[in-house]
Amino acid sequence: MIGYWILLLISAFIAYCFGSLSTLSIASVFVFHRDLHRIGKKRMFLSNFRRLFGYKGFLKLLLVELLRDLIPILIGGLLMSIKKHADVGMAFAGFCLVLGRLFPVFNRFRGSYATVCLISTMLCANVSLGIATAIVAAAVTWFSRYLSLGAIAGALTSILVTVLLIDDRLVRMLLILAAAIVLLKNAPAIRRISRKTEMRMSLEEDISYKFDETF
Repeated sequence: MIGYWILLLISAFIAYCFGSLSTLSIASVFVFHRDLHRIGKKRMFLSNFRRLFGYKGFLKLLLVELLRDLIPILIGGLLMSIKKHADVGMAFAGFCLVLGRLFPVFNRFRGSYATVCLISTMLCANVSLGIATAIVAAAVTWFSRYLSLGAIAGALTSILVTVLLIDDRLVRMLLILAAAIVLLKNAPAIRRISRKTEMRMSLEEDISYKFDETF
């Protein structure tokens, strides 16, 4: 039993640390060789990134994030397979990964939407669950232009589909907790959206970054 908890703690530590890592920082150093933080801020980042790197660039950035998310989840599953509970290990690692994304220790516990982390966690638990989460989150984000609303829709979908598809009680609880914390973290955006103060994705180009010092 002690070994079981030690393996869980190791999985939790690895997953939380991976979740706390900045995808933009990793991609800047290892893929794009350019400081992605400085091509625009907040809602303007996506439009500037698309202009500079195109949709292939988006795919590369998404692959970096997916790889960052999948590694700790698979490690958690591998460690817990020693105790014949690989599914629990992946679900628990996914939960800790989401915590790291929402409350990253390397960024003063100020994180982002954790949508991709949640999708990765659900995919590892059940492919159909992950696909359903991804489709709903992507569709709502695209049509509303609100990243937070997409995160909320994806989290709600995860909870509903998890109840329907996941039989293991502990795995089901961990997946629901992961989705619930994403939902609670992004819930305040509903009020901001109703007041029209929530930032939306913009397709307009922001050139303010050109006035910063050279890359």
